Amino acid sequence: MRVLFRKDANANYFLVTERCNHLCLMCSQPPKDVDDRWLAREILDVLPLLPVTTPFLGITGGEPTLVGEDFFDILSSARDHLPSTPVHILSNGRTFKDRQFAERYQGIGHPRLSVGIPIYSADPEVHDYVVQSKGAFDETIRGIMNLKAVGAEVEIRVVVHKQTYEGLVDLSDFIFRNLTFVDHVTFMGLEITGFTRANMDKLWMDPYDYRSELRAAVQYLAAARINVSVYNHQLCLLDGSIHKYAKRSISDWKNAYLNECTSCSKRAECGGFFSSSHLARSSHISAFQTK
Repeated sequence: MRVLFRKDANANYFLVTERCNHLCLMCSQPPKDVDDRWLAREILDVLPLLPVTTPFLGITGGEPTLVGEDFFDILSSARDHLPSTPVHILSNGRTFKDRQFAERYQGIGHPRLSVGIPIYSADPEVHDYVVQSKGAFDETIRGIMNLKAVGAEVEIRVVVHKQTYEGLVDLSDFIFRNLTFVDHVTFMGLEITGFTRANMDKLWMDPYDYRSELRAAVQYLAAARINVSVYNHQLCLLDGSIHKYAKRSISDWKNAYLNECTSCSKRAECGGFFSSSHLARSSHISAFQTK
């Protein structure tokens, strides 16, 4: 049995395709070069059945834009059947380098459509290494520029790990100087699944050890009045000055807490852990005690 939608879930995501033009070191959904057009057709069958009160829908892959016409058909169906439901697309942004593609995307006319695009470094070589695709940085930046030029809502996503943490402040500075018009920037913790497991030596570090870099990057953007959040991190590992930017972002079906969290006075505010976190975990997890 496959469950496509859960009415009570805090987030429902539809996998549009497993194909992708990246091979990210930490990809949680390793791409496959397969003909999976049936996935889009299945989504088109499901969308009219969903309740109009659906609070959120995600579109993910692979790279969703690679399915071409099916991509636009899915967004049009969401517009027609779920006009009040926010739809968030996870994309590497490269297809939007084509201005006509960006214009057609915005022309769908869904009032609550947004796209989340990763940038991993202000250094193109570092970004291209993380996504394992030469020239990806330049195409991604052009894609973001085109999307904002046509009035689309864009979020920048930054996964923090061993390859990216040192450049976080430089990336915040790059965003402020060149992409200050984006709608949201999120700094995200590493999910230990997919390709991450094979690349642990290149990726994993204790989040406590990059807390200074993360604090500085978040505070830089906040001071610039750019909407910024921290996802997938535990409050006890973050500098207290950026707790207010931390969100409970992990999907409920893969969200977990530790024994140490039982007595924590901030458990209700904390995002907890990915269920895969048992494979590598910070040595600094500790409960906040009520004073």
